[in-house]
Amino acid sequence: MREGRAPPHRTAGIAASALLALALAPLAFQGPLSAPVPSEENAPHATTSTSGAPVVPSSGLEALRLELTRFLTTGTARNGNWGVLAVSLAQGDTLFALNPDVPRSPASNQKIFTSAAALHHLGPDFRFPTFLLADGEISDGVLDGNLILYGTGDPTIGDRLLPDASDPLRDFARALRERGIHTVAGDVLGDGTFFHGPTRRPSWNARDLNEWYAAPVSGMTFNENMVTLRITPGSPGERPRILTEPAGAVLPFANEGWTVSGRPGRTLRLVRDDPDDPIRLMGEMSPGQADVWRRLTVSDPAAFAASVMLRVLEEEGIQVQGASRSVAGRSESAVSGRTIVAPAFRRSDKSAVWTVAVHHSPPLAEALEVLNKQSHNLYSELILFTLGKILRDEATFAGGSQALTDYLVSVVGVPAEGLHMEDGSGLSRLNRAPPDAFVRVLRHMDADRHGDVFWSTIPEAGNQRELRRMYRSLAAGNLRAKTGTINRVSALSGIVHSRDGEPILFSIIANDVPSSWAAKQVEDRIGIRLASFSRAYTEVAEATSPIPPAGREVEPIQSPSGPR
Repeated sequence: MREGRAPPHRTAGIAASALLALALAPLAFQGPLSAPVPSEENAPHATTSTSGAPVVPSSGLEALRLELTRFLTTGTARNGNWGVLAVSLAQGDTLFALNPDVPRSPASNQKIFTSAAALHHLGPDFRFPTFLLADGEISDGVLDGNLILYGTGDPTIGDRLLPDASDPLRDFARALRERGIHTVAGDVLGDGTFFHGPTRRPSWNARDLNEWYAAPVSGMTFNENMVTLRITPGSPGERPRILTEPAGAVLPFANEGWTVSGRPGRTLRLVRDDPDDPIRLMGEMSPGQADVWRRLTVSDPAAFAASVMLRVLEEEGIQVQGASRSVAGRSESAVSGRTIVAPAFRRSDKSAVWTVAVHHSPPLAEALEVLNKQSHNLYSELILFTLGKILRDEATFAGGSQALTDYLVSVVGVPAEGLHMEDGSGLSRLNRAPPDAFVRVLRHMDADRHGDVFWSTIPEAGNQRELRRMYRSLAAGNLRAKTGTINRVSALSGIVHSRDGEPILFSIIANDVPSSWAAKQVEDRIGIRLASFSRAYTEVAEATSPIPPAGREVEPIQSPSGPR
């Protein structure tokens, strides 16, 4: 384990990337809206300290195993289905193993796989390009054609890594002005067809699909494919007003609400049973009623981005005579639907597509910090699709999942048996991997040339902005681990240093738990106990040998009900 890992820094200039080449190739050569259902980390239920019996430091390996066994077989933990593996990175021996080879649903620990594969195949300096294109000629300041926002899966066009989500769009508008364009005679098109196939996995919980952690995947992503609605009362007898943030977003609405002079007789409700259906506003408001706010996913990310682009153009003094809309499919795309587009050799073709400007994302290393520390599902899925596009020329869930499996098996050496990659985020319960797979990837990344970047993206225990749990314990400021939470699933995988500084890789995955909050308390006890472990050990500068079979030194114990 390397010490003094620093967070990544943005490199100057624009790094060349395989995705940029892919994106340029076509151009140059060819449930009801109720309260959110928490499905992920950083929720209020996360513990800040470990409750239960105090941990007494012990120098004995046998004492460690006995204590961890007790944590996992008593109290509420005995009702879950646990898999645990702890391996010394310095000596390579197995410190503890419970069902380490049994595949389980890992929840957001899946992001460890996605991050590692992205660093291996793309590199930390990789940047996503987004293009503003035009398909007409300029005459007296008028663009006689359409503008096209063409995305290649950039997750960062939002306000997490940029000062404002609209900044790239404003840069595009300024690029038009620099070319003397004051009027666009056609439409503003959002083109997300660089990716294709389903935008969500059918195995995602239907109750989640209106929430930020289940946003749809699109090649043209803006503001994390989320919109905030502000509903204000009108005058009595009028419909309530629906405002959007970002301003100017065009969404499919069915406003069936009313503003009434007296006390409202029907509760105001936003309803959308299917995320692709129009948003229905129902019920009543009174004139003095406070505004109602609701944040939800958009049904058509490319159309959403195009509508905000149109509003930005107007604010920047560029008139658009047409409307905003999305490109329906690859066959209708001026870019994805063409095998050869060579504007330099087709000047007589007035419909030839040409590039107005290009926006490049911050480096991948910064996106991975958001992915892991905020456990951001959309970032994960967009990177998964990118891996599918670059490695298999299939920018879909299926293509990305196969690329991820290929990385785990062929590069890391994870046994293929029992692996199933359904998505890149872990939101699907159908993902399957054993604790041994995560420990193998963690060891591989610790020896990898991008290991420093990888570990800098993993949350630190006791850090109120990252992994708030285990505060004021031996694990605080020491343990780094990725959390995971979906319904009846909890997981924690990472690295911790013992009392003597011995680096220990671990993976804890619990399925069928009655309470994820209680499961996380058990995870915390294990993490703190590993931090208190003490023995003499020989430090190894670089661990190069493969992960030994679980049970080389201790036979894996079985949970009371056996593996399931």
